[in-house]
Amino acid sequence: MAGAAGRLTELAEEVLGAPLPVRIRAWDHSESGPPGAPVLVIRNRRALRRLLFKPGELGLARAWVAGDIDVEGDLYTALDLLAGLIWERGGADAPKAPRAAALRALARPEIRSAARELLSLAGLPVPPAPPAEEARPRRGTLHSLLRDRQAISHHYDVGNDFYELVLGPSMVYSCAYWRADGEAPGGVATLEDAQRAKLDLICRKLGLGEGQRLLDVGCGWGSMVLHAAREYGVRAVGITLSEEQAGYARKRIAEAGLTDRIEIRVQDYREIDDGPFDAISSIGMAEHVGRARYAEYAGLLHDLLKPGGRLLNHQIARRPLADEESYRVDEFIDRYVFPDGELAPVGRTVGQLEEAGFEVRDVEAIREHYALTLRQWVANLEAHWAAAVRLTSPGRARVWRLYMAASALSFERNRIGVNQVLAVRTPASGASGLPLRARDWRG
Repeated sequence: MAGAAGRLTELAEEVLGAPLPVRIRAWDHSESGPPGAPVLVIRNRRALRRLLFKPGELGLARAWVAGDIDVEGDLYTALDLLAGLIWERGGADAPKAPRAAALRALARPEIRSAARELLSLAGLPVPPAPPAEEARPRRGTLHSLLRDRQAISHHYDVGNDFYELVLGPSMVYSCAYWRADGEAPGGVATLEDAQRAKLDLICRKLGLGEGQRLLDVGCGWGSMVLHAAREYGVRAVGITLSEEQAGYARKRIAEAGLTDRIEIRVQDYREIDDGPFDAISSIGMAEHVGRARYAEYAGLLHDLLKPGGRLLNHQIARRPLADEESYRVDEFIDRYVFPDGELAPVGRTVGQLEEAGFEVRDVEAIREHYALTLRQWVANLEAHWAAAVRLTSPGRARVWRLYMAASALSFERNRIGVNQVLAVRTPASGASGLPLRARDWRG
């Protein structure tokens, strides 16, 4: 194998102990690997320096965001092939296996020799600065009010125009609700209809009705409170930590003529002091709460509900680990997407809601729906790529494309899931207010 691509392929296969399933094209225009496979393009030596100074996922992420590496061909196929080679080999302990294999390989004389050659290929022995899109070092204690505001701002305050391109007219940033074959209820296979179906499903699960008071925790751009007020006649309070989201939501509410029924606040859930509410929705927000704060989160929401009030907690879940203390937040997600975000198994979420005093009445797993939703968002981003880059930056657009495509595959492969948990603050009498028939939410 001649050229940089050949040497890089040899080194990768030695370290991984298996053939590389993608083709490599290096900065010297050399290529190596299986014909017809997706091509991993290594544009410059700086990509190697990123990997040498930060081996593993963070180095790869920085190279991707900076545009030092790219993929030609189908991104989903490339990610699936690489995930199958690296993260999924070895079953439950697979996340640890590549690092251990790499360390064993580097102990062999021939690999040390190849690594020295890689150093030579990389050029200047200077660590490149991280891309500007990487979250800066955070101030304050993990999941303090100050630090959570910083984390939310990093992800959500990147421009409402950008989110309109990705999310479409619904402006809903959570899993839509589809029918078989990717069709929304009613047979119309559009993202907007599927998002409307999800919002309506939540309203029905909460048993919303005229004059009730709803709290939407993590209200985003206001889609849930708008739907609930317009279709079910509730009075609603939506809270978010994002100034940009709040401004956008207030404008939508004013245009809908619903300012007398909906209030949007820039407020943390720990600062709410004007309960009780008849119902609470928390849609894609609890992933930001963190393990150390989850019991407090569940307890506060319980106390904010009237007796008989319902909570709908819509939350992404990860698979449980044999050793839960070994859980670490994905480095790419932590630095570039959701700083300080944490996922928990659904069993732990249900347990902590019950410990807070809730009666959990229903759990609906909808992970395949999120894969369909994410693929729609990726398609939206790719269709408006030039505008997305102009509105944010090339790096930010690349972060989103990788994050959403990889997440779609994770939901499809059951690496992560998403669940709607319906819980009730059941009064002392035991009368939950729910119908006898499961999922006949209105009674």
